[in-house]
Amino acid sequence: MLKRYSKDFWLLSASMFFFMLSFNLILPEMNGFISGLGGSEVKGSIIFLFSVAAGVSRPFAGRLADLIGRKRSVFIGLGIAIAASISYAWVGALSIFFVLRFAHGLSAGFAPTGATALLTDILPPGRKGAAMGLWGTFISLGIGVGQALGSYIFERSNFDTLFMTSAAFGILALLLLSPIKETLPEQQAFQWRQLLIKWEDVVEPSVKPAALIMLLTAISSGLIFVLTPDYSTYLGIANKGYFFGIYVLSTIGIRLVFSSLSDRIGRRETMVIGCSLLVLSMVLLGYADDVWSYSLAAAIFGLATGISSPTLFAWTADLSLAHRRGTGSGTLFIALEIGILIGSGLTFLFYKNTIESARHCLFIAAGFGVIALLILLVQIRSAKSINA
Repeated sequence: MLKRYSKDFWLLSASMFFFMLSFNLILPEMNGFISGLGGSEVKGSIIFLFSVAAGVSRPFAGRLADLIGRKRSVFIGLGIAIAASISYAWVGALSIFFVLRFAHGLSAGFAPTGATALLTDILPPGRKGAAMGLWGTFISLGIGVGQALGSYIFERSNFDTLFMTSAAFGILALLLLSPIKETLPEQQAFQWRQLLIKWEDVVEPSVKPAALIMLLTAISSGLIFVLTPDYSTYLGIANKGYFFGIYVLSTIGIRLVFSSLSDRIGRRETMVIGCSLLVLSMVLLGYADDVWSYSLAAAIFGLATGISSPTLFAWTADLSLAHRRGTGSGTLFIALEIGILIGSGLTFLFYKNTIESARHCLFIAAGFGVIALLILLVQIRSAKSINA
């Protein structure tokens, strides 16, 4: 397997693993951190502000990736992530936390957008689905290991240690990115006017089918990020990253076994499987009342993500024009952030710091998954009618 992909592919995958680990490391304990600042009623802001910033910055990240270079866009994101992680240690007021959380979200706008455009440039022909599946394994590992490790570190130290460890992993991500060759043929020098964007710089129309499904399915992720730390507490689980520990084992397993599934049976057909599993996981999680049912829901959510995520990115790569891959990947990520934004926003409306209200939120997420599933089935049927 190592010889199938270039050295740059492995370096980029490792870099994004440590980037994802960096900001997920602090996430399980953020509910406690914001509560200590007097924000126990606004826990949804942890994800909400982060997602708003990431979504706002995506168009700029995509445009810069197509103009000044893929790597430079990633460097900007990593630099912001490192600075934000260090700065959390000096936060003493809720208002300052809100500002810093928004700033931290900018890193998630720049780094993954530039990295995805870079990845698309170096993918081996005919293996987009398999390559995206492998790439996604590193991303999922970063999320799962980060959340589980974060709770482990905090139980044995304090918030300052947690934040500095997060920054250290960000620095490691930056070092791994440095040797990678830039893939943009003609790079422009940065100019401030490059940040003046038009609508066509925000959305790549060709990738809208994949972006719509991404938006609808990402609503579940927005809820999961906010609810699972508290849900673990309700069920008596000490490690607040437990859900994502199970999730990562499941998603890695499915990616390794079925990494090329969408290359063989089709992107939409594969997404039908992923969406069905997503709906099932939300319903099971809504009814979970012990560790075993909670673990089963986490495992199925991992299966859903392990199938859906690489398929959506491969689908976007299929649809993107070569000279607008930065904008194309940015469009998909904007859809991701909007979905997460809606999911975290639902907690403001319906989550009242009780397990019953958490369950109501999860059932709403299942409903959005059903909508995505119906759209895919209609598209598949239409495509078959046209071909006939």
